[in-house]
Amino acid sequence: MQRILSDFRKAIEEYKMIEENDKIAICLSGGKDSITMLHAFKALQRFYPKKFDIIAISINPGFEFFDTEFLQKICNDLEIPLFIEKSNAKEIVFDIRKEKNPCSLCANLRRGVINSVAIREGCNKIALGHNQDDVLETFLLNLFYTGNVGTFAPKSYMDRSKITLIRPLIYTPEKNIKRFIKKNNLSVMPKVCPMDGKSKREDMKQLIFSLSKNIPMIRANLFGAIQRNITEWKLK
Repeated sequence: MQRILSDFRKAIEEYKMIEENDKIAICLSGGKDSITMLHAFKALQRFYPKKFDIIAISINPGFEFFDTEFLQKICNDLEIPLFIEKSNAKEIVFDIRKEKNPCSLCANLRRGVINSVAIREGCNKIALGHNQDDVLETFLLNLFYTGNVGTFAPKSYMDRSKITLIRPLIYTPEKNIKRFIKKNNLSVMPKVCPMDGKSKREDMKQLIFSLSKNIPMIRANLFGAIQRNITEWKLK
């Protein structure tokens, strides 16, 4: 946890992600990233100088194997309130529209439900579990498929909902998250989405892995380029 917390706190402090009396909604999917983030927030809450409250929000998209009892047990063990909301994302994306590239639409549908629950529960911030690998993969996806140089911001304010999105795992490599899960014998929810491992994002993951064999510094170089050249990433 010490290594996770070090990167976690660094991101929070450099981008001023937490202020006094914040109420933060943690997006809990049941995967390794969101479970790690949940544990990190609970640990940080014990000693961080700024007081803040946390809840967890989980969206059931309608897949058969979505395990609500598993998520509830995690939150009960950590004494974090959990709000599980049902969504018709699976029906809309896969059954009705039969999307060939469903990830963007599915994410938008989930985001809408998360925002609504966060507002209902009086939260002013939503925490998303994107890690350092997600930052790099999104950067390459935008570059190769849209011709844009950019990735998601560490912190962004949504005018319509008056809620701030924060991503405190942006400095945390995926390998460290896997190590944390394994070392602490934590269970994760089996993947329920049929697109897991088959998306363009997975292609970018494999590309970075392949390039790193010949260019060991490629991850650090890409991340440095993002911090130096993308406006939303320059330290504030």
